[in-house]
Amino acid sequence: MATPATELSIGDRTVRVSSPDKIYFPEVGLTKLDVVNYVVAVGPGFLPALQDRPVTMERWPGGYSPDAKLSTRESRFGEAFYQKRAPAKGMPDWVETAVITFPSGRTATQVCVTELATIVWMAQLGTLRWHPWAVSRADTEKVDQLRIDLDPQPGTDFADAAVAAAELRSVLADAGLTGFCKTSGGRGVHVFVPIRPDHGFIEARHAVIAIGRELARRMPEQVTVDWWKEERGQRIFVDFNQMARDRTIASAYSIRPMPTAQISAPLTWEELPDAAPEDFTVSTMLTRFAERGDVWEPFYATDPAGIDTALEWYERDERDHGLGELPYPPDYPKMPGEPPRVQPSKKVSGHWDEEGNRIEK
Repeated sequence: MATPATELSIGDRTVRVSSPDKIYFPEVGLTKLDVVNYVVAVGPGFLPALQDRPVTMERWPGGYSPDAKLSTRESRFGEAFYQKRAPAKGMPDWVETAVITFPSGRTATQVCVTELATIVWMAQLGTLRWHPWAVSRADTEKVDQLRIDLDPQPGTDFADAAVAAAELRSVLADAGLTGFCKTSGGRGVHVFVPIRPDHGFIEARHAVIAIGRELARRMPEQVTVDWWKEERGQRIFVDFNQMARDRTIASAYSIRPMPTAQISAPLTWEELPDAAPEDFTVSTMLTRFAERGDVWEPFYATDPAGIDTALEWYERDERDHGLGELPYPPDYPKMPGEPPRVQPSKKVSGHWDEEGNRIEK
């Protein structure tokens, strides 16, 4: 027999939670209500991570199970899915929205988080990971955060990403920027940087490319910005395309859909060298947050900086080293200056013109 719904008072709002006893993480026995209560408990840190941002919901309405699959661009069949547009039905009138523009030029109305009750309502819909855009609703075309994804490749692990992140912190400082680190929830490390909303997505992505190239120069055996997997080797990949329009990184405090319900955990730089992703779960984060609060409070209090130095690095690399644009994700329209989207081992030079367009035979 289904468990009756329960209602939670969140500020001035009432959020109805259906099927509160539904098991969401069988291995650790977490229910849907446990997940909702976690969101409420870490709310003072969760809300600043999403405040005034359009957010894509990664929804797992049946909870996580080893056999559950997430729908992707390649396969639409799965028990979980990304919801980019605000629900057409059933959305409370107090949930606010913002209009974002996809790479195709099409627009969409997306949920915009303005209060904790909105995050709780999203959890009621089965959201486990919240993917905020790197813009605020004040201007959804101007980026106000750089997000740098340090992605371990085969043969590397979280510890390697942590070492790279420490050097990345120095690179950012040389560019006049301040970074804040967190676990990805898995094997990677994310570094977020508050910036002034002076530039759009192309410039922000160029800044991350330039920063990644500088990091790779300092750690050539450990770090790469090579887009093609066959060229990366056993190194940490700086995934610059996570900074492209409509590419989002899971927020701090998001829950990774995996057996132990690991968390994308905000860290201090002092903690990072000894951290282990498996140490941060829904259960352990409740204790940590109760004891320490949000260790990313300084992030939200830091004055945003400009990315002019990073953009100068990009121009220098293009001018002095012939290093310009890099490939965009495969679903993007052809972008200005972009090289051919073909992996090096399959490229035949005579099949491409100077603009990187395939010559039809």
